[in-house]
Amino acid sequence: MLEVLGVDGSETEIAIWNPDGSRAELSGNGTRIAARWLAERSRADEVRVRVGDRVTRARIHGELVEQELGPVEVGSPEELEEIEFVPVSVGNPHAVVQDDPAEIERIGRLLERHARFPDGTNVQVARVDGPGRVTARVWERGVGETSSSGTSAVAVAAALRGEGETEVRFPGGTVLVRIERGNAYLVGPAERV
Repeated sequence: MLEVLGVDGSETEIAIWNPDGSRAELSGNGTRIAARWLAERSRADEVRVRVGDRVTRARIHGELVEQELGPVEVGSPEELEEIEFVPVSVGNPHAVVQDDPAEIERIGRLLERHARFPDGTNVQVARVDGPGRVTARVWERGVGETSSSGTSAVAVAAALRGEGETEVRFPGGTVLVRIERGNAYLVGPAERV
């Protein structure tokens, strides 16, 4: 759930709540939805969405929203419960596993609340399909499996592909991630339903 805390012209501050009542540090999809809403309200093509300490910038291109999500930090590979993963921070924690995405429920349950992650973590299980293309499934902290996630797309692209553009396909849709000099950009749709 997104909660609008305030609006000032083409800038808004939001809080993001998970179904279990916990507060998320950042949501790529949530900030994209808020950016589309604010752009329609303010009639601006460029808007800013603040979540906690992080400010995302967004440009509206028809049905697509291009977001600058800010820095992404990729750690060294680790292993837990015989599962190798790459820890990634996109303002929120992620554990990216390169494996068959069908393994999401087993792996997600094992890693989400592991002692290695005292506040929990989002888990992605992903497969590289070819140059610049990845298929992934997501286990969100405090939620379980979700059909897509913007910050998860960034985490997967950063961990498995690094700098450049990556198309990340989820069961709920496809987004484009660009990593430039350690900063993450996310392009995806946001439409009123």
